Amino acid sequence: MYIAAILGNGALILVVLSEWTLHEPMYVFLSMLAGTDLLLSTTTVPKSLAIFWFHTGEIVFDACLTQLFFIHVAFVAESGILLAMAFDCYVAICTPLRYTAVLTPMAVGKMTLAIWGRSIGTIFPIIFLLKRMPYCRTNIIPHSYCEHMGIARLACADITVNIWYGFSVPMASVLVDVLVIGVFYTLILQALFKLPS
Repeated sequence: MYIAAILGNGALILVVLSEWTLHEPMYVFLSMLAGTDLLLSTTTVPKSLAIFWFHTGEIVFDACLTQLFFIHVAFVAESGILLAMAFDCYVAICTPLRYTAVLTPMAVGKMTLAIWGRSIGTIFPIIFLLKRMPYCRTNIIPHSYCEHMGIARLACADITVNIWYGFSVPMASVLVDVLVIGVFYTLILQALFKLPS
């Protein structure tokens, strides 16, 4: 399944990059979504396979933080990409005559920078929140991948800041994305139901 994910997402990205007729916003967002899927699966699956096949249950702390960073960045970025795709559908269906004026290559580039900037900016402080803590308990994480609260619970200090930041900031950004996506698709459905056909 991992090889299928790599080949499928890689092929999609290559086709969108090489075929100039696919250099439209929806295909750019679709290739970005495939890129986050590649990032997520490449960050988690090789270590999981090593654990299951070769029983290598150890990971260096900095490697664990790196894995955590990319997992969470991909999660928040995926939410932003789905929001951008919903906006693209909204503009295409509700204001089709303004589509090329609204979703210019410059606008798509700015949306891409905003998605990845927000994702990295939201998750980056988690690394510092985890690095500042002393760790004196067991160093076993009950997962096959590193995640924020799994590492924070290993600390022998107060993790209240980690709990609040880890829950509120990334989840709030994803929750806002989901709500705005819902608004866009509600407006799309309203526009579709108004069509006489």
